[in-house]
Amino acid sequence: MKARLPKGYNNGGGAANIQQLARQAQKLQDDMEAASAELELKEYSAAAGGGAVKVTVTGKMELTKIEISPEVVDPEDVEMLGDLVMAAANEALRTAAKEKEDTMETISGGLNIPGMF
Repeated sequence: MKARLPKGYNNGGGAANIQQLARQAQKLQDDMEAASAELELKEYSAAAGGGAVKVTVTGKMELTKIEISPEVVDPEDVEMLGDLVMAAANEALRTAAKEKEDTMETISGGLNIPGMF
């Protein structure tokens, strides 16, 4: 029994279709790399303790600034200050990661390509 190919499938355009697919994949990769580079330059801030501690991170997931209100600096409760810094830093990092994920998903149309980002 002979297998049937879809109409127009084997009309000599196979190589052209593969080249077009390769161009589309390259454009997708270029778009994702450009978006990633742009996101790495952005800064994301978050606060904890009602704004007593503010943290700023970059899209590279690097901590760049910590602002602490003097009224929350209590030598008797250093642990609370550490918790506030950690909470603000984690929130800023989550925000940066979420924006990168959303941007890449928008560019790729939800296509999950291992190793692309």
